[in-house]
Amino acid sequence: MGDLRLMKGNEALAEAAIRAGADAYFGYPITPQSEVIEYLMAEKPWERTGMVVLQAESEVAAINMVYGAAGAGKKVMTTSSSPGISLKQEGLSYIAGAELPCVYANVVRGGPGLGTIQPSQADYFQSVKGGGHGDYRQIVLAPASVQEMADFVKLGFELAFKYRIAVLILADGIIGQMMEKVELFDPIPRLSDEEVIAQNPWATTGKKKGTHRRIITSLDLEAHEMEEHNKHLQAKYKVIEENEVRFEAIDCEDAEYIFVAYGSSARIAQKSVQLARSKGIKAGLLRLITLFPFPSKALQTYCKNGVKGWLAVEMSAGQMVEDVMLAVKGCAKVEHFGRFGGVIHTPEEVLHALEEKVIGG
Repeated sequence: MGDLRLMKGNEALAEAAIRAGADAYFGYPITPQSEVIEYLMAEKPWERTGMVVLQAESEVAAINMVYGAAGAGKKVMTTSSSPGISLKQEGLSYIAGAELPCVYANVVRGGPGLGTIQPSQADYFQSVKGGGHGDYRQIVLAPASVQEMADFVKLGFELAFKYRIAVLILADGIIGQMMEKVELFDPIPRLSDEEVIAQNPWATTGKKKGTHRRIITSLDLEAHEMEEHNKHLQAKYKVIEENEVRFEAIDCEDAEYIFVAYGSSARIAQKSVQLARSKGIKAGLLRLITLFPFPSKALQTYCKNGVKGWLAVEMSAGQMVEDVMLAVKGCAKVEHFGRFGGVIHTPEEVLHALEEKVIGG
């Protein structure tokens, strides 16, 4: 058995960054994710691995530090919570345009505006549709446990460098603040500068005599060339949609009604499945692990197998439900149940919504 610890989700994510061989973390404190940088400062990873940890002067500064370090081929990450992530959107669009790998996490709090420090899932649109300007996407991983908060850092870096893309770990205040047992993966050594140069031929690692210049930019003033670059990006996103879909199907084999949820809402809905089954209702849960790419084909398959209705469960006024509707293409009824503003739904409320909106509606 590996290194077992009792940790907060934020702490597990921070420890995972060190163990994943990250070269640097640039962040700024905001509730409910402040423990990430607090843990890193306390652990002093610069003494363990040489990893740089820096509190930037703002969220905008932090994401541009990520841009610079990622452009040099380094493993870098940042974290924040909803308003802070909003401030990072311009930089994230630049990162997408320049095709730079990085990992960042959003521990979501209620909005809009400064809102509340209580948990929410209302950043779904921002996360999966591209919160900044331009036609771009990012891979979005949705952890439902402290274990996944750690595991998704390692996975995130693997995907980021595989596709030269930003990977978002979209958690919420519950997952970030809750404590659970977590088994930490073995440390991965940081790459040497020579290994970075060898493995990332696109990176700006300094021009050596007789070599070509490496330029990182998201700017192209020639319209046709910019269109070709956009076509290239869209083709990459299609490859990701074909190869990187992840989800967990719970009691869906014979289900007539399926909850669709992610993160904390999925944990709650899993109990709702048990309550429904005890009442003779054949319910199941499709827990989304990747929000982009969205598991549309899986939903379509369940539709063909005779699912009568779907309930999108989320801590928002209704955002993910739109992707559920697009995926099932009218094959069965789709309804939404959500609490928002920091209010957390109960399993009983979720089951009642299924009975009232989907089965009896």
